[in-house]
Amino acid sequence: MRNNLRGTVAAVCVGTVGELDSSGRKISSAFVKRAVEGRVRVGSLGVEGDEHVYEGHGGEDAAVLVYSRDHYPFWRDLGVEIPEVGAFAENLTVEGLPEAEVHLGDSFEVGSCVLQVSEPRSPCYKIAARYGRKDISIVVQETGFTGYLLRVLQEGDVAAGDEMRLVERDASHDYTVAEAGRILNVARNDLAGAKRLLDIEALSSAIKDKLAARIARSERLGLDLDRLYLSGRVEA
Repeated sequence: MRNNLRGTVAAVCVGTVGELDSSGRKISSAFVKRAVEGRVRVGSLGVEGDEHVYEGHGGEDAAVLVYSRDHYPFWRDLGVEIPEVGAFAENLTVEGLPEAEVHLGDSFEVGSCVLQVSEPRSPCYKIAARYGRKDISIVVQETGFTGYLLRVLQEGDVAAGDEMRLVERDASHDYTVAEAGRILNVARNDLAGAKRLLDIEALSSAIKDKLAARIARSERLGLDLDRLYLSGRVEA
């Protein structure tokens, strides 16, 4: 384990429900987040003041979203006009800790909290709606610059400037968030990888259900899931 794996919180961000324009259709979303000052309470269901539109968003397995600001220059080089923090609806914008270095099940101490990585973020159409670019959600998937969700093992508070330090890693596997995201979001035919992910205790129950359904559907019907997903005939 890299005992020195750590990053720094650049901002703590929360969002209130508003509207985004998706191809001329107004959608409710709390995607747009703003940085908050001072120390902010983090409970089992997330950061105080952060709102959600749908029941399926958030929850104990997906209480906090982290995104590494290391990726921001990439998006700006593509011409995406992103803000200084909170650009991808993350609660914690961090310096360091990209998906390729962080593992599923990693536990981090940040402020007075302990947070555990539970799943890679699955990008949705709201990123495209936020920035008015239809291709951006696919680019997020293909680059692996997705961000990741965490559950709260110890409630507490966090503030910009806090160190986010790895305190425990599951030695039973070596799956990074990037590799898990590849299997979840890109390589839908990698059923062997999906089965290995199911063995990881820290993986969220929602993602386990999704992967189990994918495996069962493919094995039952012999489907090429990548082809059918791109055609819009099945959900991921």
